[in-house]
Amino acid sequence: MAATDEDIKFKKETVAKLLTTFFREDQTRVGGEAVLLTAEMLKIFVQEAAVRSLKQAESEDCDEVNIEHFEKILPQLLLDF
Repeated sequence: MAATDEDIKFKKETVAKLLTTFFREDQTRVGGEAVLLTAEMLKIFVQEAAVRSLKQAESEDCDEVNIEHFEKILPQLLLDF
């Protein structure tokens, strides 16, 4: 069963915690719109990683995507973003 865009979600609290982890000052706050935008960017990043991993698996004539396929495309993701 393929997931639709509506199925792919990140919890706002998780994204906010991820963002605030890198703040140097405790008084720094993140707005709701920034959290939503970051969640959308994370969703796109994860979708891109999944598609690239799938293409890597297909190029190796595999029926299933595994961690090795993801590891092979990871440098591409880091360079693109």
